Parts: sequence; C-alpha cells; structure tokens
Amino acid sequence: MKRVLVAEPNGDVRSLIEIVVRRLGHEPVVHVDGAEEPPAVDAAVVEPGVGDGLALARSLFDRRVPTVFTSIFPVEPELLDLDPVAYFVKPFPLYALAGALTAALARAGALCANEA
Repeated sequence: MKRVLVAEPNGDVRSLIEIVVRRLGHEPVVHVDGAEEPPAVDAAVVEPGVGDGLALARSLFDRRVPTVFTSIFPVEPELLDLDPVAYFVKPFPLYALAGALTAALARAGALCANEA
C-alpha cells in the first residue's frame, strides 16, 4: 500500500480524491493549508492555485514526489516546470485521475529502483 498526499482545499473534491486513492488500494494522507512539511509519501494530488498549494508543489518537486495537479485554473508554464504527471482542470473525470495516480505511483517506483 502506497501513501498519496491529498492537498485539496474543497472538502467535497478532497473526499472524491480520497475515494479514488482508496479504491486503488492506497492510503490517502490529507494535507491542509498552513500545515508543516508533509510526511513521506509516494505520490501527491495537489491544487496548486489555492492557498499554499504552489509552495507545496515546489516542495514535492524538490523531494522528487510524482504529483498530479487538479485545479480550477488553466495550466501555466511555471506549473509545467514542476513536471506534473498530469494537470486536470476541474471538473475532471475520476477515471482520468485514477489513471494519472497509477502513472504517478509507477513513476515513484521507477525513481526508487533507480536510487537503489
């Protein structure tokens, strides 16, 4: 079971993301704005356009945590520089999120294998 950080300010959307993570057989780890550095996770789903989302996304990029962005805002070049696995503009289909999370966790596995 992998750990997936969920950093989504909207409670309803956060709950849906948590459901997708659990259905994939993994553990969601909820991050709230202003919280300390998140614990060790294998992948993340982040809303980079609200609150501390952009700072969190940068921190995850620096830690080489594969990240999926879900936002109410269109993609900006600065965000693409953070190499997201996918960038979804809300609303998005949950099956697409599930596929992107699967890809993110595969990327995390490949990163671990390369570091070993």
